Amino acid sequence: MELQTKIEALPGRQDLSITRTFDIPVGLLFKAHTEPELLSQWMGTKVLKMETTEHGSYRFETADAAGNVLFSANGTIHKVVPNQEIVRTFEMENAGFPVQLEFLEFSALDNETSQLTMQIVYRSEAVRSQVLKMPFAHGLNMAHNRLQALSEEWNNRDEKA
Repeated sequence: MELQTKIEALPGRQDLSITRTFDIPVGLLFKAHTEPELLSQWMGTKVLKMETTEHGSYRFETADAAGNVLFSANGTIHKVVPNQEIVRTFEMENAGFPVQLEFLEFSALDNETSQLTMQIVYRSEAVRSQVLKMPFAHGLNMAHNRLQALSEEWNNRDEKA
């Protein structure tokens, strides 16, 4: 099955590009990346901190059923333009990978369809290669599929409010 989230990693570079089109208005796609309640649902993680302002920060944590932490990440928000752009750092804690720089762009394709484009810059091409050896593409695609599925529920809730 072809992944709907497209990842392009050109040889000889230390960055990659991620693109996904959603049947979601751009405002809701942006909220899904900035509101802790929505983010935790589609990412399947606990949002411990989310300050979506310039110079703000965030921290996520995923645990198993017994409460053992499986994954932690944190970062700093450098730029926020509502419904258009987020620039942030991202660090996987205790994973041995250095901090990466992420540029997220949100584009309205029409009133009900939007696109997320991410550029992720790694410290080196070698680090990018290590990340791509993990089930990165599959995991990101699964999370984006959950975002798409949950968006209908969120949209219905917003319309009733």
